[in-house]
Amino acid sequence: MTDISRYPLLDTIGGPADVKTLSRKQLVALCAEIRDCLIDVVSTTGGHLGPNLGVVELTVALHHVFNSPVDRMVWDVSHQAYVHKLLTGRRDRIHTLRQHGGISGFQKRSESEHDPFGAGHAGTSISAALGMAAGRDLNGGKNHAVAIIGDGSMTAGMAFEALNHAGGTKKNLLVVLNDNEMSISPNVGALSAYLSRTLSGDLYSWVREETEQILSHIPRVGQRMARMARKAEEAVKGFITPGVVFEELGFRYLGPIDGHNLDHLIPVLQNIHKLKGPTLLHVVTKKGKGYALAEDNPVSYHGTPRFDKTVGVQGGGSTLPAFTKVFGDALIELAERDPDVVAITAAMPTGTGTAAFGERFPERFFDVGIAEQHAVTFAAGLATEGKRPVAAIYSTFLQRGYDQVIHDVALQKLPVVFAMDRGGLVGDDGPTHHGTFDLSFLRSVPGLVVMAPRNGRDLRDMLYTGTRLDLPSALRYPRGSIAEPEELAGFSLLPVGKSETLRKGADMTILSVGTLAYPALDAAERLAAEGISARVVDARFVKPLDEEAVLEAAETGYLLTVEENALAGGFGSAVLECLERHNVTARVKRLGIPDRFIEQGPQPVLRADLGLDAEGIADAARLLVADRPAAGRVFRAT
Repeated sequence: MTDISRYPLLDTIGGPADVKTLSRKQLVALCAEIRDCLIDVVSTTGGHLGPNLGVVELTVALHHVFNSPVDRMVWDVSHQAYVHKLLTGRRDRIHTLRQHGGISGFQKRSESEHDPFGAGHAGTSISAALGMAAGRDLNGGKNHAVAIIGDGSMTAGMAFEALNHAGGTKKNLLVVLNDNEMSISPNVGALSAYLSRTLSGDLYSWVREETEQILSHIPRVGQRMARMARKAEEAVKGFITPGVVFEELGFRYLGPIDGHNLDHLIPVLQNIHKLKGPTLLHVVTKKGKGYALAEDNPVSYHGTPRFDKTVGVQGGGSTLPAFTKVFGDALIELAERDPDVVAITAAMPTGTGTAAFGERFPERFFDVGIAEQHAVTFAAGLATEGKRPVAAIYSTFLQRGYDQVIHDVALQKLPVVFAMDRGGLVGDDGPTHHGTFDLSFLRSVPGLVVMAPRNGRDLRDMLYTGTRLDLPSALRYPRGSIAEPEELAGFSLLPVGKSETLRKGADMTILSVGTLAYPALDAAERLAAEGISARVVDARFVKPLDEEAVLEAAETGYLLTVEENALAGGFGSAVLECLERHNVTARVKRLGIPDRFIEQGPQPVLRADLGLDAEGIADAARLLVADRPAAGRVFRAT
């Protein structure tokens, strides 16, 4: 547990009002304490360290100038909101960050009045803040709406849609562009800060508006002169700032300024506080600022497991390869065999395991930025040219490209493979990152093959099978390592729609999906010790479903379906639909994710809570075969 009393200034901050009372010198000292606290906390809990170290001064400056929660602060993605949490009454709970039952790693409306909008996916902040600004105006309010968005999130198409809309509305809105990818260029410093203070100041704004008014009213030539003055202003600013594109969208652009210099940040924000209309402030920051290991390796310290802060993030954990690594290696091997195999990712080359592919085949690797919709349709375009695109996108992020999956891929029967990492419960990142809806939303798409490997061998073979099909396909696999050592070499073409029986049994059948085959087998062992003979079947294919295997399972009279997916419309629903189609009666119990969002916590803890571990599966099986009416749903076809 982090002892906040070790940080004397931070210990006095009960809320944003306390930040306003500090002198500039005290604010600098507060920033140093916050950095030390962040390193202490994240080294213990794991989390997004680099992004938060990079926004310490920016967050302190925002809370020094603006008035949360009256003024709305929306952090895009919000994995850089830990500093915000420290300053808004959650410092005493910061040690519970991302822990089971603790505070979220993202902004969360139910957690604090200072979190006006929940986040977790990129590109939403400007839309949300603009909606708040519009609601404020309808309510006759005077408060400010602020969106803080990173340069990575700014690649999301949704962000540009929001900018386009905001510039046209002319509503009072501040967008802070946190640019942490480029180094601080020569024009970021005294000159740029001076210009930003000048361009945001009262005198400049008054002269600008009055001059335009005067010129516009000169008969015959006034409008032309006003246009020429605006063009001259843009040309001069264009020499020293990169903001012309934002000006064209209707924003007043200010910056870039040093996002670690309070003497630059605070005066500019104070001036902006008085401005009217949409404004974009461009600040340049450094990921990992103040912690040398994170500064030198921003990718590794973007999101970290627990680590020893004195030596930094080290390897360790399971000696078995992660599913992500198995996928990445297999993709390279397939590309070496087939020159038409190409890979696509949406700003996640490391997270999806495709970075090595990009190094090996740079001309066949496409990182499209945080733009999942574009990634899907881009893959479809590649497929029309005879390529075999593999789009590696986290399950939870593929939700953002659902229309494109249906309309641009499946409707046209294009052979795109969707490799969905982080399928199922992901752990500490919580409900915004759990991939618990994919089987449901993909199963309803005509002509789409949906697969779920239980181990590394299956993953390799399913990837190979997907690249050989003339239909679109998706394979979903979990975060974490494979369960046991395997021979991971070569590829086999799988018969589409065929399950695999892992254990014979006569009293009941457990139908599992993906890695839940392992706790299902463990449960069957426990049941056998009690005299209950349980068959275990790994479905492998959720679509097309192995209906023959389901009907054979129904002959045992009792079916228990097990999936790490929403029960609504998932694998268990597919089994019930199969029984209905064939007018077969059986007693069925479904285990999966209930109709609620699942909070953060270690994967084993969450699975145990949901009855998706071996003991939970065994308990459900015991009740099912006990013929108790409440044990399961009695399905009778009509």
